[in-house]
Amino acid sequence: MKYILFVLAGACSFGLLSTFVKKAYESGFNVGEVVGSQNLFGVLMLWFLVFVTAKSTKQASASSSFKVTRRQVFSLMAVGTTTGLTGMLYYAALQYISASFAIILLFQFTWMGILLEAILERKRPGKDKLFSLVILFIGIIMASGYIGGGQQAVSWIGITLGLLSAVTYALFIWFSGKTAKDVAPITRSAIMLTGSFILVMLIFPPHFLVNGALHQELLPWALLLALFGVVIPPLFYAIGVPKVGGGLATILSAAELPTAVVMSYVVLNEAVNWLQWLGVAVTMFGIALPELMKRKKKQAILSRANASA
Repeated sequence: MKYILFVLAGACSFGLLSTFVKKAYESGFNVGEVVGSQNLFGVLMLWFLVFVTAKSTKQASASSSFKVTRRQVFSLMAVGTTTGLTGMLYYAALQYISASFAIILLFQFTWMGILLEAILERKRPGKDKLFSLVILFIGIIMASGYIGGGQQAVSWIGITLGLLSAVTYALFIWFSGKTAKDVAPITRSAIMLTGSFILVMLIFPPHFLVNGALHQELLPWALLLALFGVVIPPLFYAIGVPKVGGGLATILSAAELPTAVVMSYVVLNEAVNWLQWLGVAVTMFGIALPELMKRKKKQAILSRANASA
């Protein structure tokens, strides 16, 4: 159960980002400054945690988990580029389309993740996951606020960027649970985010370091985005995904949407109608359904075992 909570906490952290990004945009910063500063401070935080944790466990036998091979380093950095791409693509999409529509596009990762698991592992999804995905899809559409109409015409550039962010997000969730699982989660996260940082710096050179943006209002948003978008999610996913599996992790990650809706209502003072709140409830039910069905099956098996004994 605790590994499920780790994945849920990571997803909820991601749900906070849209609010922080909107606030940063309102302050006049662009996508390059936002995503660049986020990755810079995020990777610094993670490596600080690595050194502190490694030092505290120096005498313990578990310290061997902090050792990585060159092949593992390159593999983890490659996985890290997917989370870097997700941030860049999603933040860029928000400049072309509404936040509610962008969320719908991003959350296509739910079925993409199940499809990815079915193709790469030749693992047919169970009825519980398929049923859960149907419920999630209904809840996501309702909670996004897009049903009410009155939406502006959307940009094909924004649609493309939003769908690509869903693809890279699904890839990150799946591969983060498959790569270098014997390495300590904190070390895995730091190496992955180093790969993300390098990619982001190549695409968006860090002009914010010299143009005075950090001395304005960028620094607090950069620190918040780094903590909740770079440090917590990859670390918690690194701990939880290998234990719960990529398919269930994909479903659990849908908790990002209810978090985003609540944050938009509380912090941004955006109007959230009854249909959106109902969508949040439906989404949460869809998230919990696979685990509830699994527990029900286990209880049924135990009951039959006790009856035959």
